[in-house]
Amino acid sequence: MAEERIYEEFGQYIVPSSWKDKVWDIKEYQRFHENTIKDKKAIENWWEKWANKLFWFKKWDRVLDDSNPPFYKWFVGAETNLSYLCLDWQIEQGRKNKLALIWEGEPYDETVKKPKELKKFTYYDLYQQTNRIAYALREKLGVKKDEILTFYMPMIPELLLYMLAVQRLGASHSIVYSGFSALALAERAIAAGSRIIVTADALYRRGKVKPLKEIVDEAVNICEKRGHNIEHVIVVNRTDRPGIPWKEIKDIWHHEFIKDIPENARIEPERLKSDSISYILYTSGTTGKPKGVQHSIGGYAVGLCATMKLIFDINEEDIYWCVADIGWVTGHSYIVYGPLMTGTTTIMYEGAPDYPWPDRWWDIIERYAVTVFYTTPTAIRMLMKFPLDLIKKHDLSTLRIIHSVGEPINPKVFHWYFKNLGREDVVATSTWWMTETGQILTGHFPGLGKIFPLKPGTNGFPLPGVKMEVLDVDGNPCNPGERGYLVISTPWPSMLTTLYQDPERYIDVYWSKFTKNKQWRFYTGDYAVKDQDGYLWVLGRADDVLKVAGHRVGTAEIESAMLMHPTVVESACIGKPHKLKGEVPCIFTVLKQGVSPSPELETELKLHLRKTIGPIVASDAIILFVETVPKTRSGKIMRRLLKAVITGQKLGDITTLEDPTAVKEAERAYQYLKAAVERKEEKNF
Repeated sequence: MAEERIYEEFGQYIVPSSWKDKVWDIKEYQRFHENTIKDKKAIENWWEKWANKLFWFKKWDRVLDDSNPPFYKWFVGAETNLSYLCLDWQIEQGRKNKLALIWEGEPYDETVKKPKELKKFTYYDLYQQTNRIAYALREKLGVKKDEILTFYMPMIPELLLYMLAVQRLGASHSIVYSGFSALALAERAIAAGSRIIVTADALYRRGKVKPLKEIVDEAVNICEKRGHNIEHVIVVNRTDRPGIPWKEIKDIWHHEFIKDIPENARIEPERLKSDSISYILYTSGTTGKPKGVQHSIGGYAVGLCATMKLIFDINEEDIYWCVADIGWVTGHSYIVYGPLMTGTTTIMYEGAPDYPWPDRWWDIIERYAVTVFYTTPTAIRMLMKFPLDLIKKHDLSTLRIIHSVGEPINPKVFHWYFKNLGREDVVATSTWWMTETGQILTGHFPGLGKIFPLKPGTNGFPLPGVKMEVLDVDGNPCNPGERGYLVISTPWPSMLTTLYQDPERYIDVYWSKFTKNKQWRFYTGDYAVKDQDGYLWVLGRADDVLKVAGHRVGTAEIESAMLMHPTVVESACIGKPHKLKGEVPCIFTVLKQGVSPSPELETELKLHLRKTIGPIVASDAIILFVETVPKTRSGKIMRRLLKAVITGQKLGDITTLEDPTAVKEAERAYQYLKAAVERKEEKNF
């Protein structure tokens, strides 16, 4: 299989030099892992150990209630509060004056080579400001326990503060990514039953000001037409943009909202049951009606505490930076709640990774002496296009851990950042998890005190206390090297508790595919492989598959093979309908800077595909050279838009698009190909 060839070539073991004496024997780790999942008691013991590291107003009566699967309940009877864990508890442990948050805005002063906006918050700063906001929400707008507020905000400190404020009150939040359209925002606000939206006047992106308030106003109008009233819109003044549309009484400036609240205002945090709702987060609507993933408080906190320690090996001196947007689950878990509840200094950056120069990220790492870095393969691939001198001029020697998330990482990309960012002396892994899991579930776990050898491109092993399997279509375990469906066969603390107000869909989507022997298995929707050593290799979504002349080929496999070629830095594969073969691969390809497209290179790439994937893909593959591929502002490739280009369909909603010129690039490349084919057909005729 293609997967076997890929990890045979790149499956050599790598051990960072500083970890040479701290390496698990793989079989030794597998025995350790097996002891944490061998039965219910073992699973409970593992997670109870981590729960005991957190603060609880009241301890649990039972660790796990599995009497009504798949509606599992963790730490039954316990009471805690996420805001208390992130703020009060940290102050009680002596971190009052410790730096909690470093925020950097996108605008940059090129004359002095420094950001124009930089804010630093101690744990006590966050505590004071969170209490003031919570006080204003309760006393002025009557926000109560169990209410859900909708946030539509850029990457600014106020987003974090409002998150902690509603948690303090026992309310919940539904964050809508600030790149979504007014319709998407309205639908999510209605579904959550929100009467309050918190937003900003605008945001900065690549040096431009992009309005938000007008989008919110449009969303409010849509809500009203559908019979749902948004009572108040709180607006943070981010850009001082003049002429913002305003409705008295409904619209409230954030600075006016809190200006009369005293600095010493305090809201006693609600003692919340472990299975209370912490937040809901709607998954993408590209495959149907958005799903409101609902997370708990107690189990969610335990999962984050464990993974911050196991995956990131967090200690008191670390400067930690996750580059995600808080609008996605990665930002919820690993910018806000996870880092703060473990007493970490967390960085929050507002803008694009290549503004005003492609070394903006490396500049941030150097200036703040970042030690732990959490990024995405897509972002790394984008930055690989630029000269290495942009990295070499920065001191990145403080980095000790670099992890990625979001999609499968190609071994070539791993090697690049392991060598150029990590000096071949960092613990690095491609973590796997999803909105629904709430926490990371795979990795290499330096927090255990030693690691097992790194394999470029792999996702490592399942977390202790979590059983993950690769099954065939009949629910039987796949042999090593065989592609199958990735499932989770044990409950875990940070798992979603249900889909908000839709429990039947929760069962149907996640738990109904594999019920062999009356076992409850969570279906992730991803393809995966286990290699001969037991390492997991997640290959991408199971529905991202081409059917070429009766053969099923994953788009992730094709993209991974393309990236193995030294001239290619990014690729996105889409199936183009074909009368005889069903589909043929259409591969949008971004080349390394300084490499020019040519017929000879196209031929070379097809030969490369033949060697790595096989003739089924290579013989009919259409390779389209482009300067860039369309991505969301969070860095995910929008394959839906590429599909629309090659099938002539409407583009639909493009409000999340990072760079509109990318679609024009794709259209230009496809039209060029189409014209070339027509000329050839005309000549032959």
